[in-house]
Amino acid sequence: MSTEPMKIKKAIFLVAGFGTRFLPATKAQPKEMLPVVDKPVVQYLAEEAVASGIKEIIFVTGRGKRAIEDHFDVSYELEDTLVEKNKQDLLEKVRSISGLAKFSYVRQSSPLGDGHALLQAAHLVDDDEPVLVFFGDCLYDSEVPAARQVIEAYEKYRTPIIGAAEVSLEDVSKFGVVAGDEVNGRDFRVTKMVEKPKPEEAPSRAVAVGKYIITREVFDALSGMDSGKSGEIRLADAFDLLLEKGSPIHARMLEGEWLDTGDKFNFLKATIHYGLKHPEVGDRLKAYLKQLPLS
Repeated sequence: MSTEPMKIKKAIFLVAGFGTRFLPATKAQPKEMLPVVDKPVVQYLAEEAVASGIKEIIFVTGRGKRAIEDHFDVSYELEDTLVEKNKQDLLEKVRSISGLAKFSYVRQSSPLGDGHALLQAAHLVDDDEPVLVFFGDCLYDSEVPAARQVIEAYEKYRTPIIGAAEVSLEDVSKFGVVAGDEVNGRDFRVTKMVEKPKPEEAPSRAVAVGKYIITREVFDALSGMDSGKSGEIRLADAFDLLLEKGSPIHARMLEGEWLDTGDKFNFLKATIHYGLKHPEVGDRLKAYLKQLPLS
């Protein structure tokens, strides 16, 4: 019997949230569709997943998320218009979106937590199949795609994997904090998870960034919950249950620049970051920023 780990070919994108931090911009459009320069956040994530070997992306959506489905679908009218106007470069960009991967969609009818959202997609994942999980606001600019980095960690340890990054002590209260026993310079076996601790109570400065590998064991833990510590069914609570049972979980510190788009400031930071790298506007944006009268 082969001991090779099953190749990870599917990703679940959790995109059912309301995006209240971006109101009123998100009153009529999903926060994941807000553009960073010229692409919505969710397209950056899909491209990262595909660059990491993913062939199928499962979106867990909620009410008002139809724009995500439309974005990754074929747009015949738009393509015909671009053909008529001979805008071949734009036509290729538009056509490439629907061909990135196989897309499917399931609906989370009630906002009962990210773990509950994952359960809505459980039937689309085989019992012995590990799957990549993305939260909808975590961009990473890195030489090796961040998703590929967590997949490589799974191939090494064959356990659930938490993608992590180090933040300043004053910021730990915004995130789920993970701590454990170091395996090497990048990886550690998780022994503790604390959701949004006070800085003085944080077991480390390593936080989960919204990129995971989960296994059927995680789905089983979620399906056995009525509610977690917060009153919702949360992925972090499933990890806690596995740790209590002694089941191994590993975390990998991701290389690259984490660009969290979950709040206004960091969204603007991500836009500037990618804007400076954009071949069409990068030089002009750099010149503009240099001449601003900052004080």
